[in-house]
Amino acid sequence: MNAEDKERPSAYPAHWKVAFGPSTPLAEDYQVGRETTHLEAGTVFIPGGKPLPCDVVWERDIPITLRDGVVIYTDVLRPADQDTNLPALVSWSPYGKSLPAYPCPPRGVPPEMFSGLGKFEGADAAFWLEHGYALVNPDARGAGNSEGDIHFWGSVESHDGYDVVEWAAEQSWSSGKVALYGASWLAISQWGIAATRPPHLAAIAPWNGIYDAYRTHMVWGGIPNPGFFDFLQFLIRGANSSVERIGDMSVREPLLNEYWEDKIPDLSKVTIPAYIVMDGVTGIHPFGASEAFRRLGSTEKWFRINNTHEWYDQYTQQYQEDVLRFFDRYLKDIDNGWETTPRVRASIINAGGEDFVDVPFTQWPVHETRYQQLYLDAHSEILSMTPPTEASSVSYPGAAGAVTFTITFEQDTTLLGYMSARLWVEAQDADDMDLFLLVEKLDADGNLLAPHRHFADTYSISPPGAPGRLRVSLRELDPDLSTDFVPIQAFRRHRKLAAGEIVPVDIGFTPRSYYVEAGQQLRLTVAGYNVRGTCVEVDATEDEVVRASRVASEHPRAENTGSHVIHTGPGYLSYLKVPVVENPH
Repeated sequence: MNAEDKERPSAYPAHWKVAFGPSTPLAEDYQVGRETTHLEAGTVFIPGGKPLPCDVVWERDIPITLRDGVVIYTDVLRPADQDTNLPALVSWSPYGKSLPAYPCPPRGVPPEMFSGLGKFEGADAAFWLEHGYALVNPDARGAGNSEGDIHFWGSVESHDGYDVVEWAAEQSWSSGKVALYGASWLAISQWGIAATRPPHLAAIAPWNGIYDAYRTHMVWGGIPNPGFFDFLQFLIRGANSSVERIGDMSVREPLLNEYWEDKIPDLSKVTIPAYIVMDGVTGIHPFGASEAFRRLGSTEKWFRINNTHEWYDQYTQQYQEDVLRFFDRYLKDIDNGWETTPRVRASIINAGGEDFVDVPFTQWPVHETRYQQLYLDAHSEILSMTPPTEASSVSYPGAAGAVTFTITFEQDTTLLGYMSARLWVEAQDADDMDLFLLVEKLDADGNLLAPHRHFADTYSISPPGAPGRLRVSLRELDPDLSTDFVPIQAFRRHRKLAAGEIVPVDIGFTPRSYYVEAGQQLRLTVAGYNVRGTCVEVDATEDEVVRASRVASEHPRAENTGSHVIHTGPGYLSYLKVPVVENPH
């Protein structure tokens, strides 16, 4: 890298007081030290796990000196019969590189699908080494025995990742081509690392990862949402490090500012090939994954929406082989026809029936979309294809109330993509209001239909429908980011409500794909609290970690008082806009 590249950017301006706290102490079994382990083909690393198909060389705790002098440590796994010309897959996170990782296998993944010789949410050695790849599993800055403090994404992590990509390309076993791979944090980190443009980064494969952490999670809708990451920070282990308290920062800095902007990489700078996956039924990542695909600068990008969950999907043989074809094309220059793969493949959820899987399209949002407005009628509490002719309103207690609007579909309909709502609202005895919205599919009798559970015992972090939310004082839209199909707020200033003031607000939902049969219903709930959906059940087998993550994710910092009023009809046309796709399957 040149001298300019070596300069470490300041993560945050000096006047920002970013919250850091001590990380969870490092357990003794994480302190391995430099050593090399040889594993023979046929080794079963975990009970019931996938046997290793080849001999493996596992190099542990290799030091890497970053551009500012901080030393981090990485493990490298490679096939024993090949010590040159190996492309590298980097799985970047602070979750620890000791194997087998906890939980192992990831929840919902049958043991026979996973060897255990893979970083949590990262590449599984039993698959990738057999196909001629090396795995690079670093402990990010501050994690494990790595020096420094643990950062939640942003320029510090992104430039650290740049350094590790370039380090991997220089190793004696390396072909000089490197890719980033993994789910969740291992996907989120890819956006920022790729935006720094490491010269030897050839491709990325982010599996369901937040993009724009402020808007799509931490202060979603302008409402601080610290719970899940308050929980997560206590799972990250470090020997002598501190960890950024991003949950605290969502409460301390609720407006979009320099702190949050540092965590929003410029994806127009990412021009390398990308294989992007979005979960079609869970809730923590989909809005970010779909927005990242839209904004990515690459002309060679592919998008797939699954109907399961990131972990199950990631280790399914079919999709490991799918991303292998992608990596073989761009890391090994194999002419395997990958370019003919449909640019978008969507699983359309048919709750109560059979899903339509991997339906092909040419772009996202799909070209075939027609946006239909379903008008709210407060008088009868229904949704209608035609605007109501009389003005009316409905109210509910702001802190704990809700109102629903329902429509019955007269013909089979596919909804695929971005839903949004325009509501005319009023706060009584308050100058602000937090709105939580949820769109759900019902059967003909009004019973909720949930997606199939293709996985078991995973983190329950989303309602079964399409959620959206907004703090009304932050309703001002960003004109550069908003489109006709997705409203995106600026979040730069509060505009409080005056007594009796009625204002329009535009709210985007987590993208979803639903097939609604004739006679079935769609329900919109508007509430003053986080609507979880009536069919979310607590699994009796949940361990404490799963239960804590679920509970933490359910409690954003809403601040509702007084009453909420929803106005409909002439002069106040409130509606739900849904993306109708004609005969896609």
